[in-house]
Amino acid sequence: MLTPDWPAPAGVRAVCTTRAGGVSVAPYDGLNLGDHVGDAPAHVAANRAIFQQAIGAHPVFLNQVHGTQVVTLEASTPDGTIADACVTDQPGLACTVMVADCLPVLFTTTQGHRVAAAHAGWRGLAGQGGVGILEATVKHLQANDIIAWLGPCIGPQAFEVGDEVRAAFIATDAMAGDCFKPLTPGKWLADLAALARLRLRALGIHQTYGNDSSAPWCTVGNASRFFSYRRDRITGRFCASIWLGG
Repeated sequence: MLTPDWPAPAGVRAVCTTRAGGVSVAPYDGLNLGDHVGDAPAHVAANRAIFQQAIGAHPVFLNQVHGTQVVTLEASTPDGTIADACVTDQPGLACTVMVADCLPVLFTTTQGHRVAAAHAGWRGLAGQGGVGILEATVKHLQANDIIAWLGPCIGPQAFEVGDEVRAAFIATDAMAGDCFKPLTPGKWLADLAALARLRLRALGIHQTYGNDSSAPWCTVGNASRFFSYRRDRITGRFCASIWLGG
């Protein structure tokens, strides 16, 4: 597992899994946490149990739909709740998002009162009218002293998109154009992590750590470490989790 290198306050815990460990077999090998990708349900259940035991907290696995819905986690919130981000102030409850190319973003307040996790693919990141999943998550955090950590995602040398993706971002922020490099007519290479950093800065979040768009963070280019839907199509999911210690 990856442990975020960021100045989170005492009491805030965070991890990002890799594909190492677990009981799933190819093409889901090994620690697949996604129950919607065709893996054996018993293997997924075993992997989730392994993960829960490893972190010593209760992760809630969402049904992510590339939207902007944010749920506030309670002890009774079931797995499969439809949302693309979650926030909580309850100790021992882990805000968790699953990914396999999309960008996981973890948040905490500098005082450690609340934590959140968001699943940011390009659709959720762009949102509508410049309001996407990151804006929605920050609104639910109800704080001004927020720091963020960006996990692994598809890198800027691998994320080929069409004109419509670039248009969705530059429609509300011309600076987003710098996050796209021309590839062929109508095709661009997009820097998903850079687009997220741009959105976070616009929200007043200047302490952003983790994914700097370099090669080690690319899910596509690190097959032994990360699941990647773009690379393999049939594959597992890893996760990023954040919680308040008891």
